Formats: sequence, C-alpha cells, structure tokens
Amino acid sequence: MTAAAPILLFDRVICRFGDITAVGGVTCVIAAGSFVALVGASGSGKSTLLKTVNTLVAPTEGRVLFGGEDVSALNPARLRRRVGYVFQGVGLFPHFPVGENIAIGPRLAGEKLPPERIAELLALVELDPAMARRMPDELSGGQRQRVGVARALAGEPELLIMDEPFGALDPVTRAALGNKVRELHGALGLTTVMVTHDMAEALLLADRVLVMDGGRIVADETPRALLAGEGGDVAQGLVAVPREQAERLAAMEGRLA
Repeated sequence: MTAAAPILLFDRVICRFGDITAVGGVTCVIAAGSFVALVGASGSGKSTLLKTVNTLVAPTEGRVLFGGEDVSALNPARLRRRVGYVFQGVGLFPHFPVGENIAIGPRLAGEKLPPERIAELLALVELDPAMARRMPDELSGGQRQRVGVARALAGEPELLIMDEPFGALDPVTRAALGNKVRELHGALGLTTVMVTHDMAEALLLADRVLVMDGGRIVADETPRALLAGEGGDVAQGLVAVPREQAERLAAMEGRLA
C-alpha cells in the first residue's frame, strides 16, 4: 500500500439484483486507523456495500480498492487474511472445536496456527484459552461472538469489517463486547468498519458515522456533529431514538432524586 493510498476506497459502487438497486453509486474514502460505523434502516444497502470489500458481493458497476488495489483482482484467500470479517450469525463450524474455528482463515491461506497463538487470541477477547478444546454448541451467544472476533483477528488483518456483529446479544453482553472491540481497534492499530442499525452504538463506538438511505450515503459526520443536529433529516431521525431514550431516563432520575 502506497503512502498516498487510503486503506479503502469505494469508487462509484453500484450493486443491482435484478430490478432492485441495493447500492446506488457510493463513493467514499476510509482512512487508515479510523473506526467507521455504517448506519441505516433495514434495506438501506449498508450490508451489501460492506460485502463488496471482501468480494462476497461483486459490484455491478464501480470498484472497491483496498490499499490501492482493486479487490476483484486480489487472491481471495490472501484478501480475506488481510480483511477480518465478523458477522451477526457468527458462522462457526459446528463440528470443529473452537481452536480449529479460530485457525480456519490462516489454514486456508496455507499456514497452521500454533496452540500458543490460538491461546493468545482467546485471551485477547477475554476467553479462557482452555476453551480452544470446546465445541461451539457448548458456548453462550456472547462467547461464540467473541470467538468470531478472535477468528477475524487470527490473520493479523489490516482491516476489520463487522456486519451487525452484536445484534443478537443481550444489552449487557452487547455493550461489553462493543467496548472490547473498540479497545482492540486501538491496541492492534486496526481500521474498522462496522454495520449497525443501532445509532446509539454507532455514536458510542465510532469516530465517523456514515448514514445510508436508499442505497446512498446521505450523511457523513462525527458523532459530536450528529448530536449537535448535523447530517440532515434521515440522520437526525436515527439520532432521535437514543436522544429521546436518554431524555426519558434523565427525567426518571429527576423524579427519583
């Protein structure tokens, strides 16, 4: 990657599925080291756009550049080693123990992870290294999602992409895992792009929020700017939900005081 190239560039990306245009011409630069949240209602195109990064979806028009190179021209195994992917369904292989699930990415690229590295990755996500021998169905939902994060980090990626990674978790587990991912983002020097429908989560974790609507990016703001009323009607409609909840909780506290 050259010094001048952004780590990720969406260049006039359009994704059509028959008569449906899921992504309608997105151009956006993601700087190295940033934590970006991609927010929008269901069907806004955010997950489809994210999946163009690791070639799970091929753009109908336009291109996606990773480190200055078109992802469609990169070796898929090497690309997915450089791009860690965490998604809501976790996708652990049920017949493989946790350790083998974590090691699957490097294995597909021709490398065998030693037990010490698997133990290190489990410790990174605050799981007991002894869990490497357990099967996925022996774990809680939060533990499985932590294994998913460890698997995404196994190849020492430059970029971490996450598609609704915490949506199926209870609020306490969701908050704890979100904070852990934010901590790892800084500690490991990652660039992170996270899809979420939860604006509160985006405001708390990201340093840049992209709002999608109808397949396009309609707002590109910092959390502080969004809270100050910037970004337009669609963005402010999403901000209104956590703002109203915060105001109601503050009012309840006032009545209890």
